[in-house]
Amino acid sequence: MMTRMFLPTFLILSFVSLTRADNTQTNIVFIVADDLGWNDVSWTNPDIISPNLERMARAGIILNQSYVMPVCSPSRSCFMSGRFPYHTGMQYGVINSKQPYGLPLNLTTLPSLLKDAGYATHIVGKWHQGFCSWAYTPTYRGFDSFYGYYNAAEDYYQHSIPLEPLPHTTVGTDFRDDKLPVKNENGSYSTYLYTERVERIIRQHNTSQPLFLYLPYQSVHEPLEVPKKYEEMYANIKDDNRRIFSGMVTSMDDSVGYVMAALEDRGMMDSTLVIFTSDNGGQYRRGGNNFPLRGNKGTLWEGGTRIPAFVYGNLLKKSRFTYTGMMHAVDWYPTIVEVAKAKLPDYDIDGTSLWQALNANQSSPRNSFVYNLNVKGRDKAQAGIRVGDWKLLVGDPGPAANDNGWYPPPAVTEHKPFDPEGEAYEENEIRIMTDMMDEHMKVSSVRRESRPKKIPKYQLYNIRDDPTEHHDLSQQFTVVLAQMIAFYEKLAETETEAMDPPEVEGSDPKYWGGMWSPGWC
Repeated sequence: MMTRMFLPTFLILSFVSLTRADNTQTNIVFIVADDLGWNDVSWTNPDIISPNLERMARAGIILNQSYVMPVCSPSRSCFMSGRFPYHTGMQYGVINSKQPYGLPLNLTTLPSLLKDAGYATHIVGKWHQGFCSWAYTPTYRGFDSFYGYYNAAEDYYQHSIPLEPLPHTTVGTDFRDDKLPVKNENGSYSTYLYTERVERIIRQHNTSQPLFLYLPYQSVHEPLEVPKKYEEMYANIKDDNRRIFSGMVTSMDDSVGYVMAALEDRGMMDSTLVIFTSDNGGQYRRGGNNFPLRGNKGTLWEGGTRIPAFVYGNLLKKSRFTYTGMMHAVDWYPTIVEVAKAKLPDYDIDGTSLWQALNANQSSPRNSFVYNLNVKGRDKAQAGIRVGDWKLLVGDPGPAANDNGWYPPPAVTEHKPFDPEGEAYEENEIRIMTDMMDEHMKVSSVRRESRPKKIPKYQLYNIRDDPTEHHDLSQQFTVVLAQMIAFYEKLAETETEAMDPPEVEGSDPKYWGGMWSPGWC
């Protein structure tokens, strides 16, 4: 159990621009926050205290059009495979605890490619890519070590989850150190445990070998739990969910500060690239927030798919700017492979490396992507595609009736903007919200539950002019609509049927010593 205090939340992270030899391999730290919304970081919302992340974002490159999938398993499959979920069968939703499937075993994962290129590979945190057999688990998919949990969510202190669906009757622990069950950490907050493990990995790392550290935090996914000292930092927020959630963000921010400090102590930061992203939009019913973007986690609206992200490190040839080019979760796979000087698999992927474009602040090589495409074997088609500035929605973009509006964060009693020690930034300082501070923002100033009685089959939006998705243009731009539908139908021909197998009773932890364990599929 962690007894020492974390570094203060005002930990200062330096950014020193150094020249590195071209023949060296780069350490890569890939950080994934869980359910962190567009409005849940301090560079978009000054009521949030995340100074470590903000300093890194400001010193690096903020990704202003970075997209992921609406929920976590599909997004993580993109990170690991470089393929859109509708091409791998992962497009339907998350992998439930008792479902016998995972990321298809015929796909070569990102850590496998990096391991072949000489990297030490470690994962600390959430997997959620299947565990019904050992073959689906992290140490069989390219990671040298695994410290974390297999499923979607669990208690932060007890490290257990109940059976699905509700009501819960049986509880199983989901915590592993490689393959071994961890049963002696009840009462220890997971963010503390993960930070300690990452620090150990960094201390023990042989620096003659490049490091790939995948750090998919449990934070800030429900259940809403955080040490009291973090919640007390937000006494000005009266809404319980938002106050606890905000404390969880700051706890995660402290952890990131500790990880960066550990890299500095080992002299590794000068050769390390840090990537930070969320896996989907925030869940406003559980304290998250995507305002002024429309929609919620689990929807194809921008609020469910457009997330805070940045890259940071001395390898960047240009920095301290906001990149406005389009990027999707599938692009991290080839981008990281290029940075690592590794080799792509011998089959086609959907991702495109943005490394050269990011380094030169040039136009993105990506001009289109799929928000999701789930048609085969389903009663109702649901899809979303983007081509340039145009976005086509097919069917119901948000399965829950009250997930389709605009949700301002709960009010605070006083405004406490983050002041970075009065530090001056270049004129090209972050303007992350510039394209949204217009009439759309004014329209969104009141909580709205926009839900038509009959959802149109097709909706068309111009995301450049209308990033908050207030104006369906399908009736005005019929030619564009027809072109987008034709493109969507062509993409739908390549869809792999979604995996959604029935639950297996043999997965119940009562058969596995109280643990969620592989071996039942």
